[in-house]
Amino acid sequence: MTTAPIVVRVTRRFEASPERVFDAWLDPARARRFLFATSTGQMVRAEVDARVGGRFNFTDQREGVDVEHIGEYLAIDRPRRLVFTFHTERNSTDLSRVSVEIAPLATGCELTLTHEIDPQWAAFKDRTQAGWTMILGNLATVLD
Repeated sequence: MTTAPIVVRVTRRFEASPERVFDAWLDPARARRFLFATSTGQMVRAEVDARVGGRFNFTDQREGVDVEHIGEYLAIDRPRRLVFTFHTERNSTDLSRVSVEIAPLATGCELTLTHEIDPQWAAFKDRTQAGWTMILGNLATVLD
């Protein structure tokens, strides 16, 4: 990104512990149920190499088309911080960066997700925010 990225930020509180919330992001069995999953699609691949430099691939089949969500883990600091690149096309050079920060509360935790996207995608800022809001809602369901 040569100019300042567009920043999308979503915050949500969870009744679950920071460890439980953090671990859900890196466990393929749980992550496939909330991360990039849609109500009309079918998650056909959920691969996680949970280490710095490791990659992930969540592929949701939508109306017969495979939609890949792929990236590389840049930072893993359990249970406080997870940072990864993200894109939906395997050969894309439009990498964005997602940071997940988890802060403990008296009961549960608060998660703040920050997605930095290339300015050329500014028109998709609201859609991106709605998508992450849905994903965090699905995470809450998985944790219940």
